Amino acid sequence: MANFALEVTRLGFSALQAVSPDLAGKAAFRLFCRTPSPRPKGARAKAAHAAGAARLGGVERFALRLAGGAKAHAYRLNGGAIGQRKRYLVTHGWGSSAVYMAELISMLAATGAEVVALDFPGHGRAGGRFLHMGLAVGAIAAAEQRFGAFDAVIGHSFGGAALMVSAAGLLPGVAPVTSGRLVLIGAPSEMAWLFTDFGRMIGLHTAAQVALEKKVHRVTGRRLEEFDAANTVGAIGRPVLVIHAEDDKEVSPVHARRYGAAGGNVRLFWANGFGHRRIVAAAPVLNAIAAFLDGDAGEESVSGESIKKDAEIIPFFELPARRAAL
Repeated sequence: MANFALEVTRLGFSALQAVSPDLAGKAAFRLFCRTPSPRPKGARAKAAHAAGAARLGGVERFALRLAGGAKAHAYRLNGGAIGQRKRYLVTHGWGSSAVYMAELISMLAATGAEVVALDFPGHGRAGGRFLHMGLAVGAIAAAEQRFGAFDAVIGHSFGGAALMVSAAGLLPGVAPVTSGRLVLIGAPSEMAWLFTDFGRMIGLHTAAQVALEKKVHRVTGRRLEEFDAANTVGAIGRPVLVIHAEDDKEVSPVHARRYGAAGGNVRLFWANGFGHRRIVAAAPVLNAIAAFLDGDAGEESVSGESIKKDAEIIPFFELPARRAAL
């Protein structure tokens, strides 16, 4: 938030929580879930958006209806291909959309696989300005119901966290994604820190902070502390590739290390120099994903060593202002 807007917000919450901490917590949840404008800001963001939109301009598009009237949007590539082929799902981060993942999507489609890329509610072509983890996991379930089981799922940031929550079956009443493999790029392993930082930023006192976190429980059916994927990644029994950069300033590399320590099914791949955003289009990252998706044949190509490359070899782009994940 801009400084003036933040000060006004803090003043508003100070007054509201003095009257009712519960109302302040509910209002904070609404604010937390409000997504940024989908319009790209700045020349680089506009160029990146235009390039991605051009790549996805001619592909199939689908609306996915979710509970409560929300909707997600899906792109599909190679949907009409004949013969046996793999099927992949791609999910984006907070404030992003499928068009910013176009380099990855194109690489996957070039293998001949059927590729489905989501725009979560409040993002891209889905419309709206509201998203929380329950809606994201619902969108993933809707995609599997519409297109069939996925051989692998690949998600960046919030999208990676949502895939992990889905795969672990953490949300009551929502079918978990049944993919054979998972790729998590710059993804958080738990989310309590986000709510703590958000509450501190807007000046919530203890009672209002508790009310905010209780709202998460009411909406999703899970307490905030239960959204800790590092405690469940080892139990899902599927190969997981975790890709992260130690210079990621939005999601600490501590999250990647927690994933890496969680089970023998997790491979940790450091993509240093690419930060949180450029990482989704970095050539070494795309190569590592391709090798991992090849299964045992490509497994040895996925190294846990850091990539020591000049990050300038990947064009810099800026996504709309956002939080990394919910």
